[in-house]
Amino acid sequence: MTQTHDPNVILAGISVPLVLIGGNARVVASNSYGDEIFGAGIIGRHYVTAFRYPVLIHAIETAFAQGQTQHAQYDTFEGAREVRYRVEVCPVALADGDGLMVRFDDVTEQQEIGQMRRDFVANVSHELRTPLTALLGFIETLRGPAQGDPKASERFLSIMDKEATRMNRLVDDLLSLSRVESNERIRPREEFDVIDTVKSAALSTRRFADGQGVEIVIAPAVDDMRAMIIGDQDQLHQVFSNLITNAVKYGGADRNVTISAQLSPYEGGLRGPGVIISVRDEGDGIEPHHIPRLTERFYRVDGHRSREMGGTGLGLAIVKHIVNRHRGRLRIESKLAVGSVFSVILPLNQ
Repeated sequence: MTQTHDPNVILAGISVPLVLIGGNARVVASNSYGDEIFGAGIIGRHYVTAFRYPVLIHAIETAFAQGQTQHAQYDTFEGAREVRYRVEVCPVALADGDGLMVRFDDVTEQQEIGQMRRDFVANVSHELRTPLTALLGFIETLRGPAQGDPKASERFLSIMDKEATRMNRLVDDLLSLSRVESNERIRPREEFDVIDTVKSAALSTRRFADGQGVEIVIAPAVDDMRAMIIGDQDQLHQVFSNLITNAVKYGGADRNVTISAQLSPYEGGLRGPGVIISVRDEGDGIEPHHIPRLTERFYRVDGHRSREMGGTGLGLAIVKHIVNRHRGRLRIESKLAVGSVFSVILPLNQ
């Protein structure tokens, strides 16, 4: 067992929550991190009344009875945030007999990352299962009842092509998201005029817009504007292409998608001058409760409609990570029956 001579000094020098329980089952000492969880008033109290958490109390009782280190989990709240601690209850030798050192390690972030991974795998599996099930079903039909039927074969092959294209698009977006996340903390170094990139993105999506009966309108002020930034031109081209494509898809036929830009001498979120590039559609709009979640992976306002239009649910997540890499901001505004505006705010290189 560890020999502890001055528990208050030892506990104060360790940067994780620690609580020391004496041989009389009362709290002897707690460092400042332990006080943040349980309060300074636990000193001198019996551990049962100090902790009031059955799983933790059981671990302490077992450690006292068996003289062996025990482990437990302790869940609490810090404001509205749920926090999880992994607890180690370790026997120590004190002047008044055998006591226990209770250590709390915050594993909240690990738990959240683990949950995100599980959710991600579940979502990917779900997204792939539907087209795979359809493909397997059509293959079975072509080998059976539809064998030798040219009209049925052509119809089924057309649907199979659509489903396979959807899976391929999903894989491409997953790879793109992985690349973006892997270099999100690496600052780009290329200087260029982002307005040229916006115009290029608009040009590359114009054919798709024409096919949907949508006109892409670039505001007159954009033609004479220059906005030099430090960034990754290919990634920002992807951002604006995604936003324009979404606006075309969800804005509706026979309506305009308008691209505008303005220079701002000071943007609070950037702590300096910036350029605001906005993509406005004239669609049905988005209900307010959806807006904060639009950049989550696989989140869709209308899942069926999005899939029918070829959406993977990853486009805005990719946009968010690219904008973050450029120390920018993504702003989403929408009014029902009026339309939506997606604005990218980027710091100017001045």
